[in-house]
Amino acid sequence: MLEKIILSSEDIQRALVRIAHEIVERNKGAHELVFVGMQTRGVPLAKRLAHFIQEVEGITIPVGALDITLYRDDLSSLNLKPIVQRTDIPANITDKRVILVDDVLYTGRSIRAAMDALIDLGRPKSIQLVVLIDRGHRELPIRADYAGKNIPTSRYEEIQVYIKEIDGRDEVAILNRQENRL
Repeated sequence: MLEKIILSSEDIQRALVRIAHEIVERNKGAHELVFVGMQTRGVPLAKRLAHFIQEVEGITIPVGALDITLYRDDLSSLNLKPIVQRTDIPANITDKRVILVDDVLYTGRSIRAAMDALIDLGRPKSIQLVVLIDRGHRELPIRADYAGKNIPTSRYEEIQVYIKEIDGRDEVAILNRQENRL
C-alpha cells in the first residue's frame, strides 16, 4: 500500500487555528459553546480547538468525548464484538451550541450516529460539525460547517490521520489500496 503525506504538522496546526477563528466569528464569541470530540482522534482535535479559542476569548470551554459504537447502523452486519469507549460530556448540552469534532468525514454515517447520541444526552441549540478532512463520497445529506481541508478521493484510497496525542506525530496521509495493474 502506497502512503503519501498530504498534510504536515504545520498544515494541521494552521487549519485548526483557522477553524477556531471561524467558530468564534460564526458564533459571535465562545459563550454557550461545548466541544465534543468523537472517539478516538476527534477528542484531541476538539481539545486543541477549545484551547486556541480560550487563548483568544479568555473563557474556558467544556470539552467532552463521545463514543458512537452503539449508535452505528452497521453493528448487525459486523461480526465483531464492539469495543465501547468512554463517553464523557462535562456540561449539560441543552440549549448550548455543540461543536462536534471528528478527523475525517466520509459517508456521513458516523456523524449521523453521533448526532443521535448527542440528542439522547440533551437538546442542543445547534450542532456544528468540524472535520480535519472532508474526503467526499457522502451517503447521507451531511456536510461539515468547518473543514481543515477538502481532499477528493477515490473509493480505493484511504485517509489516515495521525494525531500526536495518540500516534506520536501529526500528519495526514492518503493510502492507495488498489493494486497496480499493467
